[in-house]
Amino acid sequence: MFIGIDVSKNTLDTAFGDQGEVVTHSNDEAGHDVLLSALQAVSPTLVVLEATGELESAVAARIAAAGIPVAVVNPRQVRDFAKAIGRLAKTDSVDAKVLARFAATIQPEARPLPDAHAMELEALIARRHQLVEMLAS
Repeated sequence: MFIGIDVSKNTLDTAFGDQGEVVTHSNDEAGHDVLLSALQAVSPTLVVLEATGELESAVAARIAAAGIPVAVVNPRQVRDFAKAIGRLAKTDSVDAKVLARFAATIQPEARPLPDAHAMELEALIARRHQLVEMLAS
């Protein structure tokens, strides 16, 4: 089974297959716990989330740490895919189903997420780059 999760600041809309039901969980630790239990119960082939400017990081890390294959994909690719299959509506539940169908059709590679040290290093490098830009202008 391929799972699509539409991530927003407060909620996670999860489609269990592109024709399956969509369940909404809160995007916090308690919601992640409930979501993980549901995912472990169905043993998905792949879980796909869009990169949303770090809103997806915590839940993607939790899913990966549970040993469930997860891929964080470029939202533009998913939007282009949605247009190609004629899904022009843009709601959270539709997006979750499109993500599930994208996962089943494209089958993006599940990649291990960076560990805490790598993420900290990335944040430091990004901050250094910002400071250099500020000094140069």
